[in-house]
Amino acid sequence: MKTIGAFEAKTHLAALLERVSKGETIIITRHGVPAARLVPVEEPAKRMMHATLIERMRDLRARVKPDRITVKEMIEEGRRL
Repeated sequence: MKTIGAFEAKTHLAALLERVSKGETIIITRHGVPAARLVPVEEPAKRMMHATLIERMRDLRARVKPDRITVKEMIEEGRRL
């Protein structure tokens, strides 16, 4: 991940966009403090996959009945295995 000052980013924006389009993430700073992050755009298929996974998890959650077991009991049971 590259860090670059705001003035330099403004001056070299086209080159930065080219690098980001190839997958690089760039942090833009203002007076040495991070102010923005340039990241590649997610592909629509990836976003759709995430949405599908979330929907499936919600469906599963609706079908599964919660146990009367506490988190502490789950941890203890995990330690015994």
